[in-house]
Amino acid sequence: MAGKLGLWLLWAGFIAYILFLAPPLHLEETLTLLKNILTLQWADINAVILSLFSLIGIWLLIYSGLLFIDGRMQWIPFWPFALASVGSGVLGLLPYLALRKPNTEFLGQKDAFLQLLDSRLYGVILSVSTIVLLAYAVNLGNWEDFIMQFQSDRFIHGMSLAFCLFALLFPTILTDDMSRRNWNNVSVFWAITLIPLFGPLTYLCTRPILREHSDTFQETR
Repeated sequence: MAGKLGLWLLWAGFIAYILFLAPPLHLEETLTLLKNILTLQWADINAVILSLFSLIGIWLLIYSGLLFIDGRMQWIPFWPFALASVGSGVLGLLPYLALRKPNTEFLGQKDAFLQLLDSRLYGVILSVSTIVLLAYAVNLGNWEDFIMQFQSDRFIHGMSLAFCLFALLFPTILTDDMSRRNWNNVSVFWAITLIPLFGPLTYLCTRPILREHSDTFQETR
């Protein structure tokens, strides 16, 4: 109960911080930035900001690799929160983390979608994409401009903090996923959680494949 309350307080606190304490929102510039990103007009976008935006997407895909499987056994499905996260990032994800119940089981069969998310190839593709994005930011990014925008622009500021929250929240779902795979190893857990981004990516690349069960799964939702 305390954990769920903490997640709700984090969700509300993050919203309050962004609305009242973060740097001002430059709406026209933000809309132009999003338009240029989505229409692939990247020439005038700082590589650091473009990479950060893309890495938020990587984080959502990492969480999807665990939570669509988790949602199979929950009273509430994950997919509405996944859709909400596409537009709001970690704000769309936090309510699901607060509402879900601890779950260490998986019953029934995996459909093609879950088989993809459960495959090690999925983790490898995300890992390679992440390395490319980081190399792009390091080699071509203007870090002074990014720092200035982080300090003065609400969208960049909030997106940067959301990236950090994704890393901090990952342990809340890792234990259950490891238990579903009979991989209860404390050393592995800490190695994954203490290495931001690449820890979870390594987990996706190395975790045992989830075993299917012939038991009839009755949805509780």
